[in-house]
Amino acid sequence: MERSGPSPSRRRVLRGTALAVVPYALLPAPRAGERPRAPDYPRGVWEPASPANYTAATAAGVPAPRSVDLVVIHVTQTTYRNTLSVFRDPRNGVSSHYLVRSADGSVAQCVRERDIAWHAGDWDHNTRSIGIEHEGRVEQPSWFTDALYEQSAALTAAICDRHGIPKDRAHIIAHHEIPGTDHTDPGPHWDWARYLRLVNSA
Repeated sequence: MERSGPSPSRRRVLRGTALAVVPYALLPAPRAGERPRAPDYPRGVWEPASPANYTAATAAGVPAPRSVDLVVIHVTQTTYRNTLSVFRDPRNGVSSHYLVRSADGSVAQCVRERDIAWHAGDWDHNTRSIGIEHEGRVEQPSWFTDALYEQSAALTAAICDRHGIPKDRAHIIAHHEIPGTDHTDPGPHWDWARYLRLVNSA
């Protein structure tokens, strides 16, 4: 289960990296002799979140493979690099399965699809969803590049195919649509019609 005591909101943690970001060179490296894991999404790269920032499905007693029926679309409100540093810091209590870079659409996988990332804001939605963060700011549509839309849509299509999720707006949802959230992402500039069209043609 997610942290039982008070913890900073996902938004505040991600925004706070603008003031206190861990230099990329100081992020934890794989242990000696440890091979990098292959991501679930073959076109992605493995950039693991701290195990303190998500729940392993085995620890939660979730059968493998876990039942997933939603993809949740997020926007980071900070940079790609800062987001990776947040996910790797065990004090933050936040993660997402994937992160998509604005400039070129590069995809990082931070949590295995079989495990439960802490991205949606409530335990029920975390257990039944895959979370995708997108580098950018909700109020600045220039972050939502062609490459970001196209590569994210290909990722979402692959997730939907793998888990048998319908490729529609009832199952590919915005973070702000989760009941009880105080988030606004992906915001009014996210082009849902274009995104769903790309998902269905991927």
